[in-house]
Amino acid sequence: MTQNGNLKRRVRARSTKTGESYTTALMHVRRSVSDIAPAKSMCLAVSQTTLFNDPRDIQGLRASGLELRQLMREARAGGAQLVHFSEGTTCSPHKRIMSEVGPREIGPSDWSRFEWGVLQEEMHETVELAKHLKLWVVLGSVHRLTPPHRPHNSLYVISDRGEIVTRYDERLLSNTKISFMYSPGKLPITFDVDGFRFGCAMGMESHYPEIFIEYERLGVDCVLFSTTGELPEAASAFAAEVLGHAASNAYWVSYAAHAPQSVAIPSGIAGPNGRWAAQCPTNGGSGIALADIRTDPENLARPWRRKARSDLYIPHQVNDDPRSDGRNLF
Repeated sequence: MTQNGNLKRRVRARSTKTGESYTTALMHVRRSVSDIAPAKSMCLAVSQTTLFNDPRDIQGLRASGLELRQLMREARAGGAQLVHFSEGTTCSPHKRIMSEVGPREIGPSDWSRFEWGVLQEEMHETVELAKHLKLWVVLGSVHRLTPPHRPHNSLYVISDRGEIVTRYDERLLSNTKISFMYSPGKLPITFDVDGFRFGCAMGMESHYPEIFIEYERLGVDCVLFSTTGELPEAASAFAAEVLGHAASNAYWVSYAAHAPQSVAIPSGIAGPNGRWAAQCPTNGGSGIALADIRTDPENLARPWRRKARSDLYIPHQVNDDPRSDGRNLF
C-alpha cells in the first residue's frame, strides 16, 4: 500500500509539473522506477555488555569473552546477520588503572599491564564462533602496536567466514586518550554485507557531525557507533546526537554502549526518521535488540540534501548585503 501510494504521489507531482496527462506521467514514472535500485533489508542486532575495565584481570577477560559469545549466539538465534558491540567490548581499560603514576594521578598508560595473550585467545575463540554461526561481528578492542607506539582504540570487523576483514581506529580522541593512552586512527572505514554498506565510528565521535557527513558522502546505509557508556548521566547527549545524525543524513545508526548506561539510555538502533527502531533492556544488564533495517531508494531526502550541500544555491544568490542599515527593508 505504501509503495503504491508513493507511486501515485510521484505521478501526480510529475503531471502537475509538466502538464502531462496522468497516463503519460505514469508511463514516465514507471520507466524511471525500473531504473531505481531495489530496496534491501537485513536483520541487525545491537548489544550492551558488562563493563570490564581491568586488563590485568585474567578471569575478567575470560568472563568478558564468554558473555560476548553468548550474545552472539542470541543474536544469530534471533535472525541477525550482523551483531554490533560497544567500544572496549573485550576490555575498556580504565585510565587510572593504566596510569603508570596512578591510580591517584592520570599519566601515560603502562600497556605492559595488559594480559595480551589472554585477549588474543579470547579473540581467536570469537572469530571461530563467528565462522560457525555464519554471523558478521563488529566489536571494540584495543589493537596493539609495536612498542613504543601506543595502541589504537579499535573496532574489529569479523566476517561470517571467520575473517577479520577490516579495522576502524578511533580518530577524534578525548583529551585523556590522546594525551596518555592511544594513537589516533587516520581513515574512515566502510564494508559491505549483503548489499548494505556500513561505516564505523566510536568513542566521543558522535560529537562531531563531520564524521557522519563524511560517511553519507561515502554512501553508507548504516553507521555503527560504539562507545563505552560508563557514566549514565552522559547517555542522553550521545543518544540525542545519534538520533540527529540518523535523521539529518537519512540513514540508520546503531548505538552500542556498555550496560551500566542503559538505566538512562540503552543501546539501540536509530532509523532514518530520527526514532529508535529497537532498544536494549533498561535494567543495567547485558542484552541485545534486533531490527530489520531497510533502504528506501525512492526517498528523495538524501539525494536532495547532498545536492543542497554542493554549489546548488550559488547561481540563485543576489548581490544584496544583509548588513545594510535597513532603509530598504520594505
